[in-house]
Amino acid sequence: MSVWFDAFAQHQAPMPGGVLSWREGGPQGAPVLVLLHGFPQTHAMWHRVAQQLVGSYRLFLPDLPGYGDSRLQAPTSASTHPSSKRAMAQAVVDLLEQRGVTRFHLCGHDRGGRVAHRLALDHPQRVLSLTVIDIAPTLDMYEGRTLKAPYMEFARAYYHWFHLIQPEPLPEQHIASNPIAYLHTKLGGWGTKGLAHLEARALVEYERCWRAPEVVHAACEDYRASAGIDLEHDRRSRAEGHRVVCPLQVMWGEQGVVHRLFDAPALWQAQASGPLTQRLMPAGHYIPEELPQATAEALREFVG
Repeated sequence: MSVWFDAFAQHQAPMPGGVLSWREGGPQGAPVLVLLHGFPQTHAMWHRVAQQLVGSYRLFLPDLPGYGDSRLQAPTSASTHPSSKRAMAQAVVDLLEQRGVTRFHLCGHDRGGRVAHRLALDHPQRVLSLTVIDIAPTLDMYEGRTLKAPYMEFARAYYHWFHLIQPEPLPEQHIASNPIAYLHTKLGGWGTKGLAHLEARALVEYERCWRAPEVVHAACEDYRASAGIDLEHDRRSRAEGHRVVCPLQVMWGEQGVVHRLFDAPALWQAQASGPLTQRLMPAGHYIPEELPQATAEALREFVG
């Protein structure tokens, strides 16, 4: 096994409204698997999973627009469109097209799962399979569908959803007072205890990127979009009968908030046109980092 991402090439390329950064590795001609990270992380969260898959798949690990080393040019609260899941999904599609890839398998954790869900709806002809990790559909979570407890319990556990959507610059200023403390609090919560599940080098990457005010602002814009334009897109998709048409796998942690408060399999089955592969994992929210081998094995079994 190579050291860190030595088996991967680092790339950057212009995209509409900014620059997209990604790592790429694996055999040319192998099935393509795209791994999308979540908040408040970067593609580094996939390191241990990717090391186990790189011999069998051509892997793409982008930093989502605005996160990591992918930069949006002056994203502003006046327009959440550059941070919508539709815009992020299009950036991933554009990247893959530039690399000669038209069809691919797709996996997303946390925010990356929401981008992946939108991508599968907007570009069904491209996605061969979809895996979402420890999320329920955004619209269902905001509207409290299948909630197993009073909505207050969801708001308490996912308080950042309601904090980060406040108008600029309030949440940005709050985080700026101690960004690393905020980062560690997020990474050590949601069913995990402390930061032991994180690779030391990955944590250094998260801290490096989270110190950049533009990354914090882009993350806030991501959440503002989720509470605004993304809900409009989701409602329109449902009204028009759009569903995930490719094979769909949902993985969620038995110690996480999603499992405690939502019926994730039922919510995802309602958004899928075919059978659903379900995997309840003995972990909290950060399944790929808590259980990298099991995550890799699940992906390999599902993707084929």
